[in-house]
Amino acid sequence: MDAFAVSITNGLCMKNITRAKALQIGLAFGLAQGIMPIIGYLAGQTFSRAISSLDHWVALILLGAIGGKMVVEAVKGMREPESCPVNGLLTTKMLILQAIATSIDALAVGVSLAVMSVNIWIASSFIACITFCFSIVGVYIGKKSGMFLKNKAELAGGVILVLIGVKIFAEHVFGL
Repeated sequence: MDAFAVSITNGLCMKNITRAKALQIGLAFGLAQGIMPIIGYLAGQTFSRAISSLDHWVALILLGAIGGKMVVEAVKGMREPESCPVNGLLTTKMLILQAIATSIDALAVGVSLAVMSVNIWIASSFIACITFCFSIVGVYIGKKSGMFLKNKAELAGGVILVLIGVKIFAEHVFGL
C-alpha cells in the first residue's frame, strides 16, 4: 500500500506521464517489494528456531508496528497534505530511492514469513506482481483523481497489516 500511495502521488505530480514511465515505476516498486521479503526471510530463518515459541508475538509486534506506522502516517497526511515531492520530474535515482524506502517494511514482513515457515518464493512472487500492478494503476489514479486516495490507501493498508498480525496472534494463542 505504501508503493501504491507513492505511485498515486507520482501520477499526480508528473506532468506528462507515459506508459513507459508507468511501467518503470511499477517495475521498480514490484522488484523492491519482491526482493525485500526474501532478504528478511533469509535473516529471519537464521533465528526462527530459537524464537519459534514466540513466533506469534513476533508477527503481532512486527505487523502491528508496520501497520500502525502506516495508519499514523495516513492520518498525519490527512491533516497536513504534502505538496508534490517530485515536482513534475521523477529521475531514476529518485525512483530507486522511493522503491527502497517503501519496501523497508517488506523486510520485516519477510522475517515474519520466516517465523511462520511460509514458502518465500511464492509469497515474494505474489507480492512483486501485485505491487507491480497496483503501482501502475496508482500512477493513473493519481493522474486522474489527485491526492484524495493517497492517504486512504495507506490507512487501509495499515489497518489490514494490523489485523493480519492480530489474526496470527489469535490463532496461536487461542487456537482459532
